[in-house]
Amino acid sequence: MLTNKLWWYSALVRAVKTLAQAVIATIGTTAIFTGVDWKIVGGSAGLAFVLSFFTSLAGLPEVECKE
Repeated sequence: MLTNKLWWYSALVRAVKTLAQAVIATIGTTAIFTGVDWKIVGGSAGLAFVLSFFTSLAGLPEVECKE
């Protein structure tokens, strides 16, 4: 799995999409309550990226790995 270029590409794309979703959600949420706190936005987005990547270790349905 970790030597498969398609897996790395798919996991990265998935993680970047998750990061973007977290940024949009966090900006929207913090703006409603206090104003945009960029430290919270960055931290939330970074954590979402890492969690998405580690979730991909369990398997990506779009990538068939033969091991």
